[in-house]
Amino acid sequence: MNYQRVVEIAPEKVIKQIESVMSVFIDERLELAHFLAQCHHESMGFKKVVENMNYSSARLLQVFPKYFNEENVQLFASNPQRIANKVYGGRMGNVKPNDGWDFRGRGYFHLTGRANYELFEKGTGLKVVDNPSLVATLYPMESAAWFWRRNKINELCVDATDKTIALVTRKVQGGRLGLKERKALTHRYLELIEN
Repeated sequence: MNYQRVVEIAPEKVIKQIESVMSVFIDERLELAHFLAQCHHESMGFKKVVENMNYSSARLLQVFPKYFNEENVQLFASNPQRIANKVYGGRMGNVKPNDGWDFRGRGYFHLTGRANYELFEKGTGLKVVDNPSLVATLYPMESAAWFWRRNKINELCVDATDKTIALVTRKVQGGRLGLKERKALTHRYLELIEN
């Protein structure tokens, strides 16, 4: 299979990473197109591999109303580490005081929480719990592929219809955010991946 044309919409580094995850896909062309489209959208064109936790007061109240209110928001605004520890602390396997920050979202699908980092390490053998930044620097695609395989998303990739792309998006993102772009990207990747 030839991936060289993928550089028309994805950086060259992505092509180098594709080979490391190909064992995840069964129908390589269709599933890979879905996967790359979702990675592309989630990471803003393979550029965003670490979750941005830098929020203003107003944005914190919009995005995380469960954790912030008018009384406490000023204590956290524009302090990414404090925000991450507040939002992620005490859940997703985060038990130490700084785990929310240490295990914030990284990789193309934003692997989040100590428990998920531990599961990723156990499932792949890639040592990341002691150095979580490796998910962003060395394993952004591997972590996304692990998520893809663990959640059996290949089973959804039967075609490239709008309905299927919506189902895949829901499994990856939990909703339908960016669905129009995800559809366009899926079809574009299908065109670029040659048999």
